[in-house]
Amino acid sequence: MTVLASAPDAAPPRDGLRAGRVFDLTQRKIEQALRERAPYRYVLARVLRDGQGFRVECPCCSRNVDVNGGLIDIARLTRDEDGMWHLSARDHTWHRWMPQHESTDLAELLDTLCIDREWVFWP
Repeated sequence: MTVLASAPDAAPPRDGLRAGRVFDLTQRKIEQALRERAPYRYVLARVLRDGQGFRVECPCCSRNVDVNGGLIDIARLTRDEDGMWHLSARDHTWHRWMPQHESTDLAELLDTLCIDREWVFWP
């Protein structure tokens, strides 16, 4: 068994670098799930960093929120210090995030976001 930490030229991992890589991988996972979603499959959603989480925005093709079809916020995903993921939908009338679901399983929340049978996230 090789122990990298004991190697004389091995640098200790930097927490910021490791966290950045995990953040990037999580963003890619969200982007991949959005490419496979059911509603508005033909519309390109963008995943943006939002503090310690991610914000999803998309053109408003239904024109229900923005009559000009501009970019609107769709969802916000955040993770707390206990490892719980929180999925929020945008209340466009009151301009605030509304908690919808939480889980330790990000894939479960991505399924909820992408299927969206009740049109909570994709108005």
